[in-house]
Amino acid sequence: MINFESNPLITKTVKFSLDIINYCEILEEKKKYIIAKQLLRSGTSIGANSFEAQNPYSKKDFIHKIKIAAKELKETKYWLYLCKHSPNYPFDENLELQIVEIGKIIYKILSTSLSKENGS
Repeated sequence: MINFESNPLITKTVKFSLDIINYCEILEEKKKYIIAKQLLRSGTSIGANSFEAQNPYSKKDFIHKIKIAAKELKETKYWLYLCKHSPNYPFDENLELQIVEIGKIIYKILSTSLSKENGS
């Protein structure tokens, strides 16, 4: 079992996922179904893949899961960007701050893991 309290990535991605769920419920109340669905899928996938990476089959599997988390992070940033810049959508600045912080952690993990894999 993964200890949430001792893993900053898991702690932050679980909180972000819960906040994304709440935000997507607000979008759905405003009948913004398509963006809500896309954002819910990509936003929660960051945490799901980070969580899966905690028990990898190999170093390569770990890197693969973190790369998927990074990909989903970029997609989530896109959907949040659209919400932020659309006059008909509500926006939560806190989500933007969280995604930047999570991105720093994921990219650092990825950079470190790739350099170790390449023997640097």
